[in-house]
Amino acid sequence: MPPLAATLAATLALRAGVSLARAAREHRSADRRRRDRRFGLLAGEPTAQAMQRIALGQLDVAIDALQSGGDPGSLEKTVHETRKALKRLRALLRLLAPRLHEDERAREDALLQSCAKRLSGARDADVLLATLDALIERRPRKLEGRGGVLRLRAHLLGERERARRATLGDPAIRAEALAELRACRVRVGAWPAFECEDFELVQPGLTHLYRQGRSRYRRAAHGRGDRTQTMHRWRKRVKDLRYAAQMLLLADGEQVPRPKRGGARRRWAQAHKDSTWLCRVERRSDRLGELLGDEHDLAVLEEYIRAQRRDGGVRIGSRSRKALAKLIAKRRRELRKEALREGERLFGGSPRKFAGRVASAQLLGARKPFS
Repeated sequence: MPPLAATLAATLALRAGVSLARAAREHRSADRRRRDRRFGLLAGEPTAQAMQRIALGQLDVAIDALQSGGDPGSLEKTVHETRKALKRLRALLRLLAPRLHEDERAREDALLQSCAKRLSGARDADVLLATLDALIERRPRKLEGRGGVLRLRAHLLGERERARRATLGDPAIRAEALAELRACRVRVGAWPAFECEDFELVQPGLTHLYRQGRSRYRRAAHGRGDRTQTMHRWRKRVKDLRYAAQMLLLADGEQVPRPKRGGARRRWAQAHKDSTWLCRVERRSDRLGELLGDEHDLAVLEEYIRAQRRDGGVRIGSRSRKALAKLIAKRRRELRKEALREGERLFGGSPRKFAGRVASAQLLGARKPFS
């Protein structure tokens, strides 16, 4: 081969090798990012390390969503992904509350709540429209052709577009939220080592979440206080319990081999059984949270319709307004009844026994749990 051709071939081979190496590094980096952002335990991962990794991962999810949320067509997805990550983070802070300095926990919780409020206008407008559409879909004969309902829907559609432009469509709002979340990430990355490890780290917070959820369920079941607020406050702890269950389960794809020895094998079998139970708790909490969320969304729509009449807003008309009020009240009763049935199943045990079963389930993710 002539010298020039050999040099050219070597150069091309070198460039190809560099490109392949870069692609391999990027692939490994992407795999590492996906692994770090998994919302659950990794096999053999210390609980303290897992909680910090999950917190940093959810902050990264929120930051990435906001950074890529400038396209008007992606605003709805951006709002959803960001708010979901912020809710998970606040649930994690509540789970770790007994182990964190109160001032530190309160500061981060207030910051995350502030970021979520910046997005609440777009989310609330989306929910109002979706709730009305779901109601129309359930009772098309009674609502679909009514002029007042059509005017209300058109008004909500316009409100949604205005709210979207006023939130993430504003670069200043997005920049403020990004700056706060990046600062929060630095502080979370510098968390000091916890004095306790494994389940002992989360046991007090988990017990408190379950006890508070059970107390709020009982208050709702006995009809105490303002019904709308009582159900909404209960929903907050149900959502926290769901996220806590997700965090304390092995992430999808993570496995712990079954031991061969008798005693270790029996402990593994019990942990596997309790892990399956915790999966059911997570699914039931999710289902209950959806029921309570739908009930609250209808309450918000009901109040919005009242406000339109009181403040001289969109003209709905008395017949359409009465039809909507009747159907909303009926659907809310159905949802409350179903939610209370689910709540009885979820909150029928004692907080101490609940925490004990979660401790057993968490052994599947602990370091050398069956040695």
